[in-house]
Amino acid sequence: MLKNKKIVYFCQECGYESSKWMGQCPGCRAWNTFVEETVSTKKNSSVGGGQQSGSRRAEPVVLKDIRLSEDERRLTKIGELDRVLGGGIVPGSLVLVGGDPGIGKSTLLLQVCRNLALSGNSVLYISGEESLRQIKLRAERIGEFNENLQLLCETNLETIREVIERKKPDMVVIDSIQTMFHEDISSAPGSVSQVRESTNVLMQIAKGQGISIFIVGHVTKEGNVAGPRVLEHMVDTVLYFEGDRHASYRILRAVKNRFGSTNEIGVFEMRNTGLEEVINPSEFMLNGKPNGTSGSIVACSMEGTRPILVEIQALVCQSNFGIPRRTAVGTDFNRVNLLMAVLEKKVGIHLASCDAYVNIAGGMKMTEPAIDLGISLAVVSSCKDIIIPDSVIAFGEVGLSGEVRAVSMAGQRVAEAKKLGFDTVILPEVCKSSVGKVAGVNLIYVSWIQDAIRFIMKNN
Repeated sequence: MLKNKKIVYFCQECGYESSKWMGQCPGCRAWNTFVEETVSTKKNSSVGGGQQSGSRRAEPVVLKDIRLSEDERRLTKIGELDRVLGGGIVPGSLVLVGGDPGIGKSTLLLQVCRNLALSGNSVLYISGEESLRQIKLRAERIGEFNENLQLLCETNLETIREVIERKKPDMVVIDSIQTMFHEDISSAPGSVSQVRESTNVLMQIAKGQGISIFIVGHVTKEGNVAGPRVLEHMVDTVLYFEGDRHASYRILRAVKNRFGSTNEIGVFEMRNTGLEEVINPSEFMLNGKPNGTSGSIVACSMEGTRPILVEIQALVCQSNFGIPRRTAVGTDFNRVNLLMAVLEKKVGIHLASCDAYVNIAGGMKMTEPAIDLGISLAVVSSCKDIIIPDSVIAFGEVGLSGEVRAVSMAGQRVAEAKKLGFDTVILPEVCKSSVGKVAGVNLIYVSWIQDAIRFIMKNN
């Protein structure tokens, strides 16, 4: 055993430290999450970048005496990103951006750097994965850059801290946290201890000097940010890129945000010049919808304050096996089974011997209960070979008794449907008082799933 070194075990989920391996973590109760690492036993007060004891006297501040300026946030001039962040970048915030390889994390952040640099902000882009020439090649696709953007290829955290303290930029991008290492931590870059200590140092820099720092994080095969789960607890905002990297669309979602809502999403399209905003996601998601086919209907889901219309497709056919096959893409598999059980029991549609496939077209992942009515009508449409008119849209939660329950912000959903040219809306009866009458839109209020099915069969 080397001098001043010891073997410890870390939980990859919560960062719990133990002197021996354990099957279950005492901290988060997760199984088989401990990994072995060699760490240094030397004490060094520089780790974490905090103030040394006695250097200054800490005094509490009265909350009402703190003043906030109107220009507290910096706008990135990318509307979809500003929406997800809650209105812009907060000075001194620490933002983690995760996503699959090739999804567009570095491209989006380079575009943010360009916009902030053109606005007069000093920006420092630190890369531990690419050379300066590689970043230059990628930047030429995006556009022209000015002298306010500076690049640094470095992985030593002490060197990075010295450069940040000397240059004092307004914003820093770290690409990526798994490549950074601290000299006082003997384990390899990307390990639990290195990621935790590196993030702690960056957090102290951001809070102490008021510098906004964006961190790029690798993800595991399950889609979670690689490293300890405590990493997501330390940062202020966690952004995830979703979507198929082989397709053109990208969904940016906030799963944690101390300065805004976690329900907002941003929709982007990958082009040769970088990521472009999709101003009207509903129109984008409905592009290519077939006309006059059974098993297809448009539903409305709310993402934060934004209504998004999506096409729900269903295919029901006779099963060739003893156990029917069920598949759900873009929505909860168990929820689809539940709705099919309601149709079997309450409506009398025999689905026990049928294969069923449900898909949310466009690659969106929807979990809001408001799409229950759309899924149910799509399944019935495919099973009975009923064509639902293209001008019909439906939304509402379906209960186990077959009742159609209320959903939030029904008025905004109807307004979005009218804007995109839908003239018939099937919605819950209990939302009647909140919606009222809408000119040019035929509102069909239903209390039970049977009422909605009766309407589409009558208008077939």
